[in-house]
Amino acid sequence: QVQLVESGGGLVQPGGSLRLSCAASGSILSISTMAWYRQAPGKERELVARKPSIGTTAYADSVKARFIISRDFAKNTVDLQMNSLKPEDTAVYYCNADVRVLGGMVSSNYWGQGTQVTVSS
Repeated sequence: QVQLVESGGGLVQPGGSLRLSCAASGSILSISTMAWYRQAPGKERELVARKPSIGTTAYADSVKARFIISRDFAKNTVDLQMNSLKPEDTAVYYCNADVRVLGGMVSSNYWGQGTQVTVSS
């Protein structure tokens, strides 16, 4: 019913920038929170940034002042601008959204397929 499709990953040198995008599509009535998570090899998936439709935007301490999350509420998209990238930012980045579908009574959580970000010289 709902698909999240990420784009924008790739290989970048330390200190460089990348912009990730995620588009939600399907039978969407509303989206409350959209977020980005990441999972590095051998580690658990962790929250990078989340932006609710109402409330405070939150960032992981490790990315504060370097990453910026933004949403286009009309288009159901969320972007992650990543600056001053470090090798430790290397991970698969996943889009996540709490979506209420048409005819639905409650929201459900959805994940994208992930996009690889590699920071290396």
